[in-house]
Amino acid sequence: MASSNQRHLGADPAGQRDRRYVWHTWSPVDPERSHPMFSHGEGYRLWDVHGREFIEASALNSTCGYAHPAVVRSLAEQAGRLQHVDLSLSTHELAGVLAERLASYLPGPLNRTLFVNSGSEGIDAAVLMAVQFAEHAGRPRSRVISFARGYQGATLLSRSLSSLPRNRHPLPAPVPATLVNLPVPPRELRRPESLPVLLEAFARAIDADSAEPPAAVVVEPFLNVGGGVVLPDGFLTGLRQLCDRVGALLVVDEVFTAYGRCGRMFAVNREDVIPDIVVSSKGLAGGYAAIAAVTVTDRVHDSFSADPVLGGLRYGHTTSGHAVACAAALATLDVVEKEQLIERAERLGGALLDRLAPLAGSGDVVDVRRLGLIVAIELTSEAAATAVVERARDAGLLVRRQSDAVLIVPPLVIDDDGVEQLLERLGVALPVRV
Repeated sequence: MASSNQRHLGADPAGQRDRRYVWHTWSPVDPERSHPMFSHGEGYRLWDVHGREFIEASALNSTCGYAHPAVVRSLAEQAGRLQHVDLSLSTHELAGVLAERLASYLPGPLNRTLFVNSGSEGIDAAVLMAVQFAEHAGRPRSRVISFARGYQGATLLSRSLSSLPRNRHPLPAPVPATLVNLPVPPRELRRPESLPVLLEAFARAIDADSAEPPAAVVVEPFLNVGGGVVLPDGFLTGLRQLCDRVGALLVVDEVFTAYGRCGRMFAVNREDVIPDIVVSSKGLAGGYAAIAAVTVTDRVHDSFSADPVLGGLRYGHTTSGHAVACAAALATLDVVEKEQLIERAERLGGALLDRLAPLAGSGDVVDVRRLGLIVAIELTSEAAATAVVERARDAGLLVRRQSDAVLIVPPLVIDDDGVEQLLERLGVALPVRV
């Protein structure tokens, strides 16, 4: 049965036009399906075209919420001054300002940033960099290792680094990939005793083909699409050591976790580990503009002077480092710092976990876990998780299903009152009392 929100939207002209002409991303082809249609937002709230109010807890890229005046003002001012120039031919000042700022947040020699438009593009660029870096060093290799349940993007290359059903494609894989399955169930993986077991699984993958060591190991510090899986403390540090043993680059996919979402500016800051490449995107401009960053060490960057064709990087897009997107990113980072959103994310994420953790083992709830302001409620099945998402929407709360887990990811500007309202509406949707 369609939710009340879907029934309303299917009847009006705007809904009919959307269903007739728009091909929605990651959605089944269903003539009866109607997507919620929103008209405006403010902070952590959204309103649909019928005036109904929702608490937003599903937007993976919402850092400082909707209609934040500082970000809106920065966008408008930059668009009125200079929208963009092609960075392969020239530059603009904000590209350097933003790249310098990202370097200030990241550890050690992670100083050089390539700007692209999305996390998927960022992963493509990172893998190409890793393979070319190996060529520059005189030890050609192309194999990549990643989590089987990981999600690195929607391009052909990034899809090949995952075995999630939605990522399957009918084309030959552009890179040889060794995919590592979780050695224990997600609810057990975050425990300290799971660390050596997980590292051993990656060690076996690294040594699986002695003729060709991997060019790179690409991992998320939190498996988002793969079911909201929290990894054990020390995993990135141990993986750094495994990569160093065989000369592979460590690529950390922070497309989702960066810019405060994980309770730190970057998840790598939680372990003081220095990857070779960090890819970040979603929270960088807070959803106000499309931008992603591929930040590399000086060693990786400087190796490209040996490129035999260009003597530099053979990758980019016309809108890479878009000036308006850079302005939105800088304004977003200002808000993160001035409003102390990182500290708020860690505190409110802990508060949500305290209230929800006792539900684990009750009814259809298998586990409750969190990283920063990301809370995952694992249920017994995808169907059970889908039912929670639909009941939450009917109660005025937007949450997200990832595999058999329901993810709660509100904008970082949510406050204590918003968390209480979120919990109240979630309580209507869950199969057990909050």
